[in-house]
Amino acid sequence: MKKELATKYNHLDVEKDKYQKWLKADYFTAKSSDKPPFSIVIPPPNVTGKLHLGHAWNSTVQDIIARFKRMSGFDVLWLAGMDHAGISTQAKVDQRLSEQGTDRYKIGREEFLKQAWLWKDEYAAIIRQQWGTLGLSLDYSRERFTLDEGLSKAVTKVFCDLYREGLIYQGYRIINWDPQARTALSNLEVIHKEIEGIFYTFNYQVLETGEILEVSTTRPETMFGDVCVVLNPEDERYVRLEGKHVINPANHEVIPIIADEYVEREFGTGVMKCTPAHDANDFIIGEKYNLEMPVCINPDGSMNDLALEFSGLDRFACRKALVKKIEGEGNLVKKEKHIHQVGHSERTDCIVEPYLSKQWFVKMEPLANEVLKYQDNKEGITFFPNRFDHIFCQWLDNIEDWCISRQLWWGHRIPAYYHKDSGEIIVSETPPSNPDYIQDEDVLDTWFSSALWPFSTLGWPDDSDDLKRYYPTSVLVTAYDIIFFWVARMAFQARYFTKQIPFEHCLIHGLVRDEQGRKMSKSLGNGIDPMEVIEKYGADALRFFLTTNSTPGMDLRFSVIKVEAAWNFINKIWNAARYVLLNLDEKINNDLPESLGFVDHWIMDRLDQTITSVSQKMETYEFSMVGNELYDFIWNDFCSSYIELAKAIFISDDERAKETTKQTLKYVLIAICKLLHPFMPFVSEEIYEQLSATALCISEWPKPWGLSDPTAILKTNLVLEAASIIRATKTQYQVKPKNKVDLNLYDLNNQIWEYDDKMAEMLIKTAGGNWLESKLEGECVEVTFSKGVLRLLLDDLVDYQVEIEKNTKEKERLLKEIKRASELLENSTFVAKAPSAKIEEEKNKLLDYQAQLKLIELNLIKLGNK
Repeated sequence: MKKELATKYNHLDVEKDKYQKWLKADYFTAKSSDKPPFSIVIPPPNVTGKLHLGHAWNSTVQDIIARFKRMSGFDVLWLAGMDHAGISTQAKVDQRLSEQGTDRYKIGREEFLKQAWLWKDEYAAIIRQQWGTLGLSLDYSRERFTLDEGLSKAVTKVFCDLYREGLIYQGYRIINWDPQARTALSNLEVIHKEIEGIFYTFNYQVLETGEILEVSTTRPETMFGDVCVVLNPEDERYVRLEGKHVINPANHEVIPIIADEYVEREFGTGVMKCTPAHDANDFIIGEKYNLEMPVCINPDGSMNDLALEFSGLDRFACRKALVKKIEGEGNLVKKEKHIHQVGHSERTDCIVEPYLSKQWFVKMEPLANEVLKYQDNKEGITFFPNRFDHIFCQWLDNIEDWCISRQLWWGHRIPAYYHKDSGEIIVSETPPSNPDYIQDEDVLDTWFSSALWPFSTLGWPDDSDDLKRYYPTSVLVTAYDIIFFWVARMAFQARYFTKQIPFEHCLIHGLVRDEQGRKMSKSLGNGIDPMEVIEKYGADALRFFLTTNSTPGMDLRFSVIKVEAAWNFINKIWNAARYVLLNLDEKINNDLPESLGFVDHWIMDRLDQTITSVSQKMETYEFSMVGNELYDFIWNDFCSSYIELAKAIFISDDERAKETTKQTLKYVLIAICKLLHPFMPFVSEEIYEQLSATALCISEWPKPWGLSDPTAILKTNLVLEAASIIRATKTQYQVKPKNKVDLNLYDLNNQIWEYDDKMAEMLIKTAGGNWLESKLEGECVEVTFSKGVLRLLLDDLVDYQVEIEKNTKEKERLLKEIKRASELLENSTFVAKAPSAKIEEEKNKLLDYQAQLKLIELNLIKLGNK
């Protein structure tokens, strides 16, 4: 046990080397034991780059839970892992190859995958280092990666099983296509942005009659894929033209006029061009009428041969050139500015192209319904806050089939094999022995493997010991923006394959925004590197700020001022701990003495209340409220009140009181270290090392002492309140702090308070207030407080007019409080619905206000006679 802390708190020194000591001691490895299991699997960060503030927030919340549960007697598994992040990582490797003067097509698939694995190893090492800097108590012995051998086995089995059950199918559908990444996207990977486009209206001449139909579109380049124009069968303006033909002004081809109720007569001109291969709604019409579905755009976003002289042009360059051509031929009617929602790729920010393509899909409705059945029966996942349960269920209620194939090289290769001659498909967990079968080139959506994360990481499909012990997992912590991407998909995969929920609780937090409330992004240049914040203020300060400054489910605004405030709070704790340690000696043990002084009883009562409340709120993940309570107890009760009272005891002649207070100080400081540890693991461990030979991170969570002494608590509260009033009155009347002020104490019934020499000694030493047993003679100032009146002898220093004004204002305040409390207690609705404790509290407040009012009125009478 060390004897003292450094004179000044330095987070760099405190946080240095601790994490490696924890790892070396193997404190974070889950071990099957007699302890009940508690498990969390980390939402795996993508190996595309370094961790950002959102990762720091998310993982710190998990670490708080893990450390709290470990100290509460659980066998905690917090499983580490990372995600291969197909599109994002491939884009990063493509960029690196481009900087090296090559690309994946030149080096081939095999060499590209080698480069991708090198990227993964590089950034996985960076992420682990950052985890350590944050102090995350992860179990690295079970670390997983979404492309490791075990998870690949699980992914392949899931695909094959769902295919055999008819829940995975292959088909031609309109999908979201990213021309930059050259891959399909799911609907969830498309961000719709409001942009200004142009609504073009063109002349389509009716072949049989020569008359003109005006047709509008925002995407002229797709006219090369038009197969018909469509009108509403009840539109009297055009119904006579059904069955006739028009000339497409883009390529002068003749296409039919058909009628379908899908067309809205009031929208645009009431006539719609139909391009089944490049529009989801047109695709439905194409299927309904068995129309051709020509694709006119290449996978890279350039135009194909159907675009005639515009073949090879980028789709948007083609748009401009085509409009110019049509205008030159006299068939452009008008161009109107048009604000509309346009899909962008979440990963590349490229405008998404609706594209007819053969892809693999998961049939979602039966899987979603199975999840909803249990969620409705209250046997499903419990969300914190519970409002996200409705959001979760609402999305599952309206779910669409999931496009799971991606035209990438980095990812889980689809286990489907095609006969090169016959085209026969074999879906199998093992490749066919016949060399004439060629594996599908595509890989699976990253979220397909991530959806198995809670159970595949524990050994599934094998019946492993970890799976039996730690599954379902206890809690998942994630942000609200991936409820649909990830939480819902984990829910239906877990329900289908394990017949259980993937996790019992789902704790939802918000997103980190800048001080103006804007989302952090590269384009705005407002991103914050958590490692830079830690370098300046320490991991403990960042962790405390991130986890105690927003309510569950709400966004968090980053604030340097609040991080500094967290650092200042830690510095306050450091200085308080240093004072305590300087006053301890080797004979002071970690137990409470059999009998306590009245101020020791008081701090123990406040500690008990804090432990009880904090423990309850930790179980329901109310970390902001926990932070507020810890701050209030440590800063106000322990540092500002108890330590100041302890200083008065230490300069007394009562040796027994001194020893009792020393032991109490040590006991409370140990409890504070334990309560703070989940939030501030480094500084709490540093202080605890001076107090105990054991490691704090595996110590026992504090329990309430449970021996409250109401009289001692009342005495201490009186001393604290009286001392505060004495100091404030001295300041007001410019009396030097060292000067003693004689006083009397009266209760709310205007009876002189029974003299207590211990309290009197405490008042003289903490505030220079000399409590006399006899009544004061001379001019006095009277100050009312919660339990009585303080009468201070200040002789000629009193301005009675000022005192009259002050007492009059206090009388007005008390009258308002009496009116409020009375009306509340007379309200039948309040009395019927409020808890009995709340009603009793209001009654007691009313009595106190009424008693204080009597004293104020008496004082005003006295002041008026001066």
